[in-house]
This record gives sequence, structure tokens and C-alpha cells, in this order.
Amino acid sequence: MPRPCIKRKVFGNPTSYYFKPSGIRKIDLDESVLLIEEFEAIRLIDFEGIEQIKAAKQMKISQPTFSRILKQGRKKIADAIVTGKAIKITKNT
Repeated sequence: MPRPCIKRKVFGNPTSYYFKPSGIRKIDLDESVLLIEEFEAIRLIDFEGIEQIKAAKQMKISQPTFSRILKQGRKKIADAIVTGKAIKITKNT
């Protein structure tokens, strides 16, 4: 039985929850779903410039977990940019 997921602290909510390439109708696009904790990890590291250990403490998770979340988020964004997908930011369900 897996461990229950610990709630992560997210302080920076996005101003927009959906991004898409211009000139392509939304109905014609595939989506890359970015979880809110992945967004927060990217915001803390790439936008705010905080070190991973401090960012992990802010989110109240371990540094290895933070690193994994950051890697997943960056991969989803890279996939969306390279393949022309829309990015949808959503809360974990």
C-alpha cells in the first residue's frame, strides 16, 4: 500500500491557467497538464531563483521529492513547446 500524498504548500497561484500556441484552435490541440505543485516548483527555482533546499522547505517537502516534481514539470513544459501542445495548469485530483 503506497504512502498517502502529503499536501504541498503552494503560495504563487498562476495568473492564467491555460496557454496555447497562437494561430491554432483550442479544439485542434493536445494538452500537457501541469500540476499546481509542478508550477510552484518551477516558479520558485526558475522565476524566483531560490535554491532547491530552501524551495523544498517552503513547499514543506523533501529535497528529492522537490527535485522530482521540478523535473516532471520542466519535462511537461518542454514537451508542450517542442510538440506544439497547450499547457493547462490544474490542481492535483
